[in-house]
Amino acid sequence: MKKWIAMLLAALLLGSAALAEVPSGVEDGVLTVAMECAYAPYNWAQPTEDNGAVPIKDHPKLYANGYDVMTAKGIAEANGWELEIVQLDWDSLIPAVQSGVVDAVIAGQSMTAKRMEAVDFAGPYLYATIVVLVKDGSANAEAKGISELTGTATSQSGTIWYDTCLPQVKGATILPPAESAPAMLMALESGTVDFVCTDMPTAQGALIAYPDLKLLDFAGSGDDFEVSQEDVNIGISLQKGNTVLKDAIDAYLAGKTAEDFNSLMAEAIAVQPLSK
Repeated sequence: MKKWIAMLLAALLLGSAALAEVPSGVEDGVLTVAMECAYAPYNWAQPTEDNGAVPIKDHPKLYANGYDVMTAKGIAEANGWELEIVQLDWDSLIPAVQSGVVDAVIAGQSMTAKRMEAVDFAGPYLYATIVVLVKDGSANAEAKGISELTGTATSQSGTIWYDTCLPQVKGATILPPAESAPAMLMALESGTVDFVCTDMPTAQGALIAYPDLKLLDFAGSGDDFEVSQEDVNIGISLQKGNTVLKDAIDAYLAGKTAEDFNSLMAEAIAVQPLSK
């Protein structure tokens, strides 16, 4: 019996040591952050370093900018780290941080319980309202709540917009998800769908690129999407057990208010490219 107890204690100690040994990823003084670089105004790619854009790793003629880049720059500067941006598609983001290929993902991710099973989150670094985009002058343009929306709809794959919000619209026919935010917006602009569900920053950015769209915000109407705090809290995903990096990022964000976040997002929207 004593032998088994000793073995159990040894295993527990080894497990604790393993957790304590999760590398922060910034031992080299570089914070490596992944994002799509295709999700304005959160993040996008541009051909110049205008407006403080950061080079994209392995893409010598492309630079990343947007709210996520601005946030990453603030975190890196506060901690004396260099910043490196890696471009990945949406479905590759969490696997990249899980495997340690990147240190963090800053890409407009909701802090859902499902994601928290795979990664740890720092933040929030934004609070996002859920809204709808339609074509101005369309049958849905005067809708006062989600119960008045009709027709076909889509949103981005792997988001709470598609998985949680769209199923609440009983009058909609939900088409397969779009692989990215730009693809979602193009589906609406081209007439493939009648409306899309997204968050406020994405919608505000879309109105610059597509002025023929209309934003519908049903907040306070009593006929809005039902979402939890985890759905609208936007966080920074990290490898499980990376407490060093989580604590450093949370310490930086602790000094920020919702007004600070919204002000920075407004800056991002103001400088986002108008290209579609």
